[in-house]
Amino acid sequence: MRFNRMLLSTTLVIVAMVIQVSVLARLHLPGAVPDLLLLTVLGLALVYGHVGGALVGFGAGLLADLAPPADHAAGRYALVLCVVGYLAGLVKPENGRLKSATGPMVVVVAAAVGTTLLYAGVGALVGDTAARHVGLSSLLFTAALYDLLLAPFVVPGIMFLARRAENDPLAEANSSSKKADISSGWLASGTGLRIGSQRGGLKMRAVRSKAARAGRIKGVKRL
Repeated sequence: MRFNRMLLSTTLVIVAMVIQVSVLARLHLPGAVPDLLLLTVLGLALVYGHVGGALVGFGAGLLADLAPPADHAAGRYALVLCVVGYLAGLVKPENGRLKSATGPMVVVVAAAVGTTLLYAGVGALVGDTAARHVGLSSLLFTAALYDLLLAPFVVPGIMFLARRAENDPLAEANSSSKKADISSGWLASGTGLRIGSQRGGLKMRAVRSKAARAGRIKGVKRL
C-alpha cells in the first residue's frame, strides 16, 4: 500500500475504534453494538479493492483484538475483517464512484450478517459459546439494522476521503504545470501553430492573386 493509503487508513481506523469503544459500546443498545470499525473497512475496501480491503481489515481487526476491553482470543476479529474486507473489495466500482446507494446498502447488510456469523463460527471453533447464550438470531438482526442505519453517515464520507487521497492534489498540480510548460514550449518554438498560420497565410495570398488575375483578364476581354 502507498504511504497516503496507509496514513489515511490508520487514522480512520483509530478514530473509528475510539468512537466505537468510548461512545457506541456505552449506549447499551439491545442486541449487537453498531460496528463503526466494520463500516470504515467497507468504505476503504470499496475504493482500494480486494487487496487493500484485506490489509485494512486485518489491521483494523487486530487493533480491535488488542484494544481493551477485548475478551476474546487475539486474531479472531482480524481474521473476520480480513475476509470481509477482501470480499467487499471485489465489488469495488470501476471508477471508484457509486452510481446508486442500493449496492453499498446490500454490501453493508451482507457484511454485518457475515461478520456476525464468521465471528460466532470462529468462536465455536475455539470454544467460545457466548453467541449461543445471547441469541444468534437477535445478534444478526440488530447488527444488520444498526449498521444499515449508520452506513449512510459513514461509508460515503470514508469513500470521499479515500478518493481524495488517491487523487493527490499535489501530483495533479505538478502534472498540470508540466502540461502548461509543454504547451508554452510548443507555442514558443513555433513548430505547430506558426507553421499552420504561415501555410494559411500563403494559401490566402495565392487565392487573392488568382482573383486579381481573373479580374484583369475579364477587364481586358471587355475592352
